[in-house]
Amino acid sequence: MDGNDFLLTEFEANRGHLRAVAYRMLGSLPEAEDAVQETWLKVAAADTDDIANIGGWFTTITSRVCLNMLRSRRARHEESLDIVHVPDPIVAPMNSADDPEDQALLADSVSVALLVVLETLTPSERLAFVLHDLFAMPFDEVAPIVDKTPAAARKLASRARTRVQGATPQSPRVSEQRRVVEAFLSAARGGDLEALMTVLDPNIVLRNDHAPDKAPMELVGADQVGRGAIIYRAANARSQLVRVNGGYGVLSFSGDDVSAIASFTVANNRVVAMNIVSDPERIAKLDFTGIV
Repeated sequence: MDGNDFLLTEFEANRGHLRAVAYRMLGSLPEAEDAVQETWLKVAAADTDDIANIGGWFTTITSRVCLNMLRSRRARHEESLDIVHVPDPIVAPMNSADDPEDQALLADSVSVALLVVLETLTPSERLAFVLHDLFAMPFDEVAPIVDKTPAAARKLASRARTRVQGATPQSPRVSEQRRVVEAFLSAARGGDLEALMTVLDPNIVLRNDHAPDKAPMELVGADQVGRGAIIYRAANARSQLVRVNGGYGVLSFSGDDVSAIASFTVANNRVVAMNIVSDPERIAKLDFTGIV
């Protein structure tokens, strides 16, 4: 095996890990794929003679690519009114536990609730937290990526950790999540606002990346979200329960096509957040093979 073949073989062996890193950094499946591809272009053009830890080197390059993408995205968002962003969900069928590939996918996923909080961090905070807290990279290795000292990188991760812990509710048992989501669906389909109030947290937050007027939307409060859910269900009768990032979610359909993906955050037997992707362009990029 020559040098190029060896490099390609090693890269393909690490591709899944690099995609996982990029997804947590970016919250976007297509952007994660783009970051991994850009990593390969940089790897293929580099001198690898002095690389001792090739997997760590791949991760470092991917992290730097993602950091640049995050900084560019942040600059674009600061220039626009598009302040509501819902991360891409990882959708799997309900019988995922029976399929080894789907089991691996779910085990590798992180909650949409966590990804939403990560969106509020600075690019450097997000990178430090993801690499250290989610992938156990030492701060000595994180520091050069963000152009900081190890002590400064530790502070970045600490600030991010505080934000995450304060804004991300502890996940309940899977059975509780399913029961609450199914109760929500039943009440919404039946137009039962009173029943909805029993499963919606009073301060629930609903985020939709693509409301009917094509503008991102955020609703706060059980009354607004409940009434909106009843109206939406009346116009979109068909739905399907699925696994979303290891938890539960719902696909809505327009005819035979998926029109929206809703993920639910459940705490204390109530829905505390709903994150909805309904932008047709984003949905078109997602893979529903074996699900619908």
